[in-house]
Amino acid sequence: MPRRRWVVNSLAVLFCLVWTFPVYWMVNTAVKPRPEVMTATPHFVPAHPTVDNFVKAVGQDQFLTNLGNSVIVVACTVATSIVLGIFAAAALSRFRFRGRRTIMVVILAVQMLPATALLIPMFVMFNSLDLLGTYLALVLAYVATVLPFSIWVMRGFFVAIPVEIEEAAHLDGATTWEVLTRVLFPLVAPGVIATGIFSFIAAWNDYLFAYTFMQDQSRYTLPVWLASFTNPHTGTDFGGQMAASVLFSLPVIVFFLIIQRNLVAGMSAGAVKG
Repeated sequence: MPRRRWVVNSLAVLFCLVWTFPVYWMVNTAVKPRPEVMTATPHFVPAHPTVDNFVKAVGQDQFLTNLGNSVIVVACTVATSIVLGIFAAAALSRFRFRGRRTIMVVILAVQMLPATALLIPMFVMFNSLDLLGTYLALVLAYVATVLPFSIWVMRGFFVAIPVEIEEAAHLDGATTWEVLTRVLFPLVAPGVIATGIFSFIAAWNDYLFAYTFMQDQSRYTLPVWLASFTNPHTGTDFGGQMAASVLFSLPVIVFFLIIQRNLVAGMSAGAVKG
């Protein structure tokens, strides 16, 4: 048994090293001067660490503009997906109506579709509605991709709440709206946090939709901004690009570390309950 545990622990350490090495190399490259980055012999520890790449990344054209675009789009996506997800999950878990099971099957089916499969239909639809190049098009695209997951996860939390709690609130004279906002919503708060963070990560990291739907550089988001470090004449500024990637990753890492327990609980609940 001790030998088996040693083998398992060794494999776990090996997998951790494999998964964390790209992150380490990103940070390592970000603090290297250009000669060290471009050398044929890799340096696993920077000989002359510098923050010039970070200064260059922050000073890049359109950085603040694209950062603002990302914040606007992500905030609208998270808020919309949470509000719609709460009402849809409450309806699917607390009310009995014709077609309820069909709706849940459709939600599961939509979850299985890759985002790229929705790209062309969305592009045609937004083009016909004259929405290309607007924040609304990007928010609608993101909500369409994250809402099925949000509904399914929050439904698991609603199903886990005993019906007796809701009935007791009704006996005390509470309306359906008051039961939802004052009784059920506080109990499903972990699910709201979990789906909110999932929506945040999905919208924050997306490149394909932002590059396809936004036709003006002033409307691009940060993932598209990262491509500005590649120039057909001068090549790719790997140091600046890695520094920009570190800055781009920080919000996601910070938010995930703060609420990781809620995120895991929410995903587990949505997967096994109801």
